[in-house]
Amino acid sequence: MTRTITMSVDQLFRAQPGGIGTYVRGLAMGLGQLDDPDLEVVGLAPRGGVRGDVHDLNMTIVTAGLSQRLLTRVWPYRSVGVPKRSDVVHATSMAGPFAGGSRSAVHSVAMHDLLWRDEPATTTRSGARFHESRLRLLARRGDIRVFTSSPTLAARLVDDGFTPDRLHRVRLGVDDDAVEPASTIEVTTHLARHGVAGPFTLYAGTREPRKNIEVLIRAHRDARSAGLDLGPLVLAGSSGWGEVHTDDAVVLGVVERSLLKGLFRDATLFVYIPRAEGWGLPPVEALFAGTRVVASTTTPSVGANDEVVLVDPFDQASVVDGLGRAMELADDEVARARRRASVDELTWRNCALDHVAGWR
Repeated sequence: MTRTITMSVDQLFRAQPGGIGTYVRGLAMGLGQLDDPDLEVVGLAPRGGVRGDVHDLNMTIVTAGLSQRLLTRVWPYRSVGVPKRSDVVHATSMAGPFAGGSRSAVHSVAMHDLLWRDEPATTTRSGARFHESRLRLLARRGDIRVFTSSPTLAARLVDDGFTPDRLHRVRLGVDDDAVEPASTIEVTTHLARHGVAGPFTLYAGTREPRKNIEVLIRAHRDARSAGLDLGPLVLAGSSGWGEVHTDDAVVLGVVERSLLKGLFRDATLFVYIPRAEGWGLPPVEALFAGTRVVASTTTPSVGANDEVVLVDPFDQASVVDGLGRAMELADDEVARARRRASVDELTWRNCALDHVAGWR
């Protein structure tokens, strides 16, 4: 008997899909890797056309009758666009939907963070009010199962009134075999266009205040002044919410996925020290490439990983010290293989299996 899983893909239609967009694509890919002939995956998209890059997700795309903005408003109350045959209705963000499907349908939501509380400057007042009201709604809706990748977030949700039996831990993925990393020559050529030659330190992610990039820039400059052969600091990714002064860092902006994977592999160090983070995929991607990683203690994805040098993101001296300790780590093939092995369970197939278990 066919089991239909309907999941929202509206995040992929935003100007910056961000980490949630990565999760949406990864979960869809993982569900496809289960090779279950009785499993039908439906992506629920907003009105206004279907983006071309959702067609490679191996799912049926259903377009709802409202725009993304209107869907976010009405999904808490109405199941607009949700196919009636749905056995599972999964909201990949707090936007929804939270209802619809068959009479016995399972409803679930992915909770990624509480950043509007941790970093109020990352959103507007109306944005914070929206998230708080949606959080209260979900706390009341005991029939909705909640998936989260962070044990810390799960504990905070219990404090906010969610019963522990509603919470399901899921692993996020890092594997992406569909895209081959750029060659070292291609990476070197691209960096040379930006004036970078030789070793380089990499940051990948949005450029916004909560990512603590200005502290990273100062700490990197201090560490180089102390003699560490870090090379220039290279920033890959889009600009986010709020102003960030990048000073003497080399800003690549958004790069193609293949080039990004090559940058992860070839960097001398990868550094990621946000003040607050929901999970933190980039340092896991760097470990998957075998690269040495410095990360903040506030990054849940690597907080318990012994292969990572952890630093206090609120203490610039701690970051400088962490850069030094990371440079002392071995970087031969044995060490790189060990770093890759430290994240080998973080696959999108395992992510899909965790979700399927939570939907039972």
